Amino acid sequence: MAEDYRARAKLWPKGRLYEDFQVGEVRQHHWGRTIALSDTLLFTTLTLSFNPLYSNRAFAEAHGHPDIVVNPLLVFNVVLGMSVEDNSEIGGPFVGVGKLTWRQPVYPGDTITARSTTKAARLSASNPANGIVTWLTEGFNQRDERVIDFERSNLVRLRHPPDPAPPSGEGGPSRSDGGRGRETRA
Repeated sequence: MAEDYRARAKLWPKGRLYEDFQVGEVRQHHWGRTIALSDTLLFTTLTLSFNPLYSNRAFAEAHGHPDIVVNPLLVFNVVLGMSVEDNSEIGGPFVGVGKLTWRQPVYPGDTITARSTTKAARLSASNPANGIVTWLTEGFNQRDERVIDFERSNLVRLRHPPDPAPPSGEGGPSRSDGGRGRETRA
């Protein structure tokens, strides 16, 4: 019988830790994504986006567009998704998005690429095992025109977090339940 491939498998670490980010560093994300008509129609239908610009070609053309407009939330999700591998794949909690700007419409058939610039990195005051990293992420079409940009932040693990402080033992909840998880006040 052939050797079990799982026994030969090696863990391939993915993602970046807090110390791996330098303010000002620019990362071009992977090869991009062409957004098909079916992508935007399905996304628009599933998210109940009833704006006819996203689903009615005649309406979009009557309002000056060459085709239906790709749902902007789909554009955001595609660009955010492209940035995950380089920025937050290690899985720290998502803190939020700010300064989101759609620069121009995207149309079916456009190919979107993305890049991120590290804007800030600081240690977390409330969670000393992590830092907070903020990136400016930009999305571009196949003509290298910027179509979207936003800032986003994630909690990112430190490579060597400090040891947690031992409990002070004064004034907090006591464990008088034999470790079964029910807390009582002393």
